Amino acid sequence: MFDRPNKDLISAGLVSALGAGIVTSFAVNQGQDPLVALMITRSPVFVVWCVTSLI
Repeated sequence: MFDRPNKDLISAGLVSALGAGIVTSFAVNQGQDPLVALMITRSPVFVVWCVTSLI
């Protein structure tokens, strides 16, 4: 339909990383391994970038 600038993709990634980071910091605070927490944070960012690029 129309060509979206890359700013939308970056904004979507930042917003999803912020939301996942909040949940991840809570999980680390409860005793979860920080490496597993980083993997949890990275997954939603990847999914949002994929979905945003498809739309």
